[in-house]
Amino acid sequence: MNSATIRKLPAILVIDDEVRSQEALRRTLEDDFEVFCAGSAAAGMDILEHEQHGAAIRVVLCDQRMPGTTGVAFLKEVRNRWPDAVRIILSGHTDAEDIISGVNDAGIWQYLLKPWHPEHMLLTLKRAAEVWRLQQENQRLSLDLRTAEPVLKRRVESKYEKLRHAFGLRGLIRAPGSPLGSVCDLVERIAPFDLSVLVTGESGTGKEMVARAIHYESHRTDRPFITENCGALPDTLLESELFGYKRGAFTGATEDRVGLFQQADGGTLFLDEIGETSPAFQVKLLRVLQEGEFRPLGSNRSVTVDVRVIAATNRDLEDDVRTGRFRQDLYYRLATIALHVPALRERPMDLALLAQRLLESSSRSLGKAVEGFTSEALACIAAYRWPGNVRQLQNEILRMVALTNASTLGADLLSPQVLRTPVGETQSEDLAWLSSLSGGLKERMEQLEIQVIREAMIRHRWNKSAAARELGLSRVGLRAKLVRAGLEQA
Repeated sequence: MNSATIRKLPAILVIDDEVRSQEALRRTLEDDFEVFCAGSAAAGMDILEHEQHGAAIRVVLCDQRMPGTTGVAFLKEVRNRWPDAVRIILSGHTDAEDIISGVNDAGIWQYLLKPWHPEHMLLTLKRAAEVWRLQQENQRLSLDLRTAEPVLKRRVESKYEKLRHAFGLRGLIRAPGSPLGSVCDLVERIAPFDLSVLVTGESGTGKEMVARAIHYESHRTDRPFITENCGALPDTLLESELFGYKRGAFTGATEDRVGLFQQADGGTLFLDEIGETSPAFQVKLLRVLQEGEFRPLGSNRSVTVDVRVIAATNRDLEDDVRTGRFRQDLYYRLATIALHVPALRERPMDLALLAQRLLESSSRSLGKAVEGFTSEALACIAAYRWPGNVRQLQNEILRMVALTNASTLGADLLSPQVLRTPVGETQSEDLAWLSSLSGGLKERMEQLEIQVIREAMIRHRWNKSAAARELGLSRVGLRAKLVRAGLEQA
């Protein structure tokens, strides 16, 4: 075994006034430790002090009865000067006072008796060396944690800031003059207060985004934001989802389940499609909102929670209240503040900004580098009605990104229903733009023909031959129609 290997082994100091005992211990331990031997306490102290081994020695194994001193007295001094070293007493006597003094005064880790067994001695010393290593690791980690605390705090604050940027008011895309601006102004004013909010609007307008903005602009930012679609579940399942249940509450309840109200404690619970719930369930929800407590299914104890509830619906709840479909008391409890999210067709000034933001997210999700839209594609997007609102626009752009091989999305990638809308006119209902055609039958048919030709040309990327084949025209005939309609391009 070369010296380089020896120096990598954990160091141990053996102190025994019997030479043969020293040699026996050396032979037992030298394959696994770097062993230093001393015949007296003074010699052992000399090794620790003057030969620069004190900081490196991990374990001190000392005989209890030595000339001039005891092992406990020596290890007490070692404890004061080198507290990290693991201290072990080796003795041929089982004196209770020695053991108590060793534990209290010298902080010994083990009290071993003579005669000792080689395998047991080796195993004990290996465990002692591992204790020393774990102590050092614990000290290092404690120091790292103290040093890292401000770093971790900054990282957490940075993540909250990113969440606020993504889901707060800055996450609601709007242009100057947008009707969404007044909604954002109201969100900013009500967010700091723990008031229930009812968000109304057509499907796909972004009601959940508004709810998230309220949450991330409030003092509950660092607490959970939990969502539940009330229209997707029957009453029994919805009740167990929101309130939780105890094991055995019903068939299949094999374990306790914490409900969403309890999971959202301290934060915000967003109940989407609240208008789809039954009157029976509305009674149970009303109690939670009034009392701030509920009882999980199968439990005889109530649970108290601090939750801000934001509800959303695409129904006319006031009309449902008049017809008895929705409880009036629950409506007024939910609608302390009412927000209406405008449809996308009411926000034409937002379309370009919103389309670009959705393009960025779609490009990231599909892993494709797409930078923007052609002016023709943007014109088509601006002309379409978007009955499915933001959700439909998002799906349309996702489809375009999936289909393209270019860095810019062209109008030819748009769905046929988007292309059919005449640029420069706003589609109010399906095919309702036909009423905007003027003149007699011939003039109106010519205008319709121009729109059909334009759609075909866009889909074929202005390839006259391909468009002519689709329309059953000659290339010359198609070109003549393009010139007459002012659609001819170089």
